[in-house]
Amino acid sequence: MNIQTLLNDKVSLALEAAGAPAGTPAAVRQSAKAQFGDYQANGVMGAAKKLGMNPREFAQRVIDNLDLAGIAEKVEIAGPGFINIYLNNAWLASQAEAALSSEDLAVTKEAPQTIVVDYSAPNVAKEMHVGHLRSTIIGDAVVRTLEFLGHNVIRANHLGDWGTQFGMLIANLERVQKETGVEAENLELSDLEAFYRDSKKLYDEDAEFAERARSYVVKLQGGDEYCQKMWKMLVDITMVQNQRNYDRLNVSLTNDNIMGESMYNFMLPGVVADLKDRGIAIENDGAVVVMSDEYKTKDGDPMGVIVQKRDGAFLYTTTDIACAKYRYDNFNIDRALYFIDSRQHQHLMQAWAIVRKAGYVPEEVSLEHHAFGMMLGKDGRPFKTRAGGTVRLADLLDEAEVRAATLIEEKNPELSAEEKALISNTVAMAAVKYSDLSKHRTTDYIFDWDNMLAFEGNTAPYMQYAYTRIASIFNKAGIDPTTLTGTITITDEKEKALLAKLLQFEEAVQMVAREGQPHIMCNYLFELAGMFSSFYEACPILNAEESVKETRLKLALLAAKTIKKGLDLLGIKTLERM
Repeated sequence: MNIQTLLNDKVSLALEAAGAPAGTPAAVRQSAKAQFGDYQANGVMGAAKKLGMNPREFAQRVIDNLDLAGIAEKVEIAGPGFINIYLNNAWLASQAEAALSSEDLAVTKEAPQTIVVDYSAPNVAKEMHVGHLRSTIIGDAVVRTLEFLGHNVIRANHLGDWGTQFGMLIANLERVQKETGVEAENLELSDLEAFYRDSKKLYDEDAEFAERARSYVVKLQGGDEYCQKMWKMLVDITMVQNQRNYDRLNVSLTNDNIMGESMYNFMLPGVVADLKDRGIAIENDGAVVVMSDEYKTKDGDPMGVIVQKRDGAFLYTTTDIACAKYRYDNFNIDRALYFIDSRQHQHLMQAWAIVRKAGYVPEEVSLEHHAFGMMLGKDGRPFKTRAGGTVRLADLLDEAEVRAATLIEEKNPELSAEEKALISNTVAMAAVKYSDLSKHRTTDYIFDWDNMLAFEGNTAPYMQYAYTRIASIFNKAGIDPTTLTGTITITDEKEKALLAKLLQFEEAVQMVAREGQPHIMCNYLFELAGMFSSFYEACPILNAEESVKETRLKLALLAAKTIKKGLDLLGIKTLERM
C-alpha cells in the first residue's frame, strides 16, 4: 500500500469537488512532526488563492468533500490552511497484516510494461575495471525493482564487441597460435590484457602486421568464417571472466543477456540509406551527416552529426540509432533505460533526436539516459591504483574480501572457518555495492574502505546487522514466526511510527523504478532500521504482556521481511548470523 498515493488521490478528488481548478496538485506529504498529523495536505492554499477565497474556509470545504472513512482517525485544519491527516490505528494495523501475509509485502503490481534496461557494457578483450561497477550494479538494482513491480524487463548487456581493433586482435591471435601452439580457447583473460597491449604495439610498429590486421577487419565485417570463429573465441574468453565478476557481485546478468554492438551491424547500411532517402541525412564532403536543430554550433548554426564517414565507416552514433530502432521493432518496448556514464549524455541525446526525427521510436516510448557520476579516490581524482593504473574490478573485490575477513575475525573469532568465509564474502560484496548504491546516482563519490565496511551509519554491514539483530529476537526466544496468530493492536506511538514507516516501502520501490535511483531504497532502509532501533529501545517485546508481545513480534517480523526484501532488490544478500 502506497499511503501517500492513496491520500493524494483522495485529496485530489476532494479538491475537485470543492471547486479547485482542474489539475490542482494535492501535495500530500508525510509530516515531520507528530503534532502535525501523520500526513499533511499543502495544496489547499494555492487553490484558495486562485479562487480568491480565504484558505481556511476553502480547507474546510475540501474536508467536507474528503472521504477518508476507515482510513483517518481525524482530519483538521492547521495554520493558514494546511490539512492535517491522522491515520486510523486499526486501518494501519490491517495494512500491516496484509503485508505480513503476502510474499511481496502486499506491494501493488503495476500495469506491466516491456522495459529494456541497457547496463554494464564491458569491452571484449579487456578485463572489467572499476569504471564498469556503477553501470552494472545500479542497472541491476533497477532491473530487480522493475521485475518486482510486475514489468517484463529485458536485460541488455551492450557489449563492446565490434570495431577495427578486432583486426589486430585476430592477427595477433593467429601469430601466437603459430609460434607457440597455444589454442585461443586456453587463454586466460589476464593473459589477454597483455595480449591486447602486444597487439596494439605490433599494429603501430609492424607495417606488414598492420596491413594484415586491416584485411581481417574487412573480412570480419564481410562475414568471413575464419575471422568470425576467431572473433567468437575472443568474446567467449572475455565473458567467462566477466561472468565471474557478475556472479561474485550477485548481479543477474548472464550470457543470454548479451546484446553487443555487433548485433546491429547488419542494420547500419540500411539506416543510413533510409535517412538519406528521406532527406534527414545529407552528404557533406563525402560523409553522411544529419543536421541537428536541437544542438547548435558556436555560431548558432545546426550542428552536424556524422552517421557515416568518408571512408564508408559507421560511428557509435549510427549503432545507437540502429540499437534503439531494433529494440522497438523487435521488443515493442514501452521504456528504454540506459545506465551510461554522464559524459555520454550529448552523444545519446543526438542519436535519439535522429531516432525521433526518423520515427524509428514513437514519442510515447520513453528513452531515458540514467547517467551516473564517477568513483573517486580520497584525493578527489578518478579511482586508480597506487601506480596510477586502472583498478581491475576483480582486484577490488578481492581486496574487499580480505578487509571484510579481517573485520569479521576481530568481531567474531569464535565462528567456524566456514562461517567466517561465508560472512566475509557476503559482507564484502554487499559493502562494495551498497557504498555505491547509497549515493545519488548523478554525483561523483569518494571510495573509502573504512566507511564502506563500518558497522555504523548508512552502510551495508549496518543494514545486514540490522536484519540479523531482528532475526535473533526470534532465534534466541525459540519463536517460530509462522506461529504468530495475534492481531496487531497499536498501543504506543513508537509502534505507530514504525508501522507507518514500514508501509512506506511500496512508495520507495515505486520511486526507484520511476527515477532509476537506488539510493532512495538505501535511504528508506536506513531510516527504517533507525526507527526500529527507537521502537526496540522504547517498547519491550519478549517481556511485554501476551497481546502486546504478539503485536510487537509481528512488527519486528515485518521489519525483518521489509529490510530483507529491500536489500534483495538492491542485489544484496542478508545473513541470519553475523
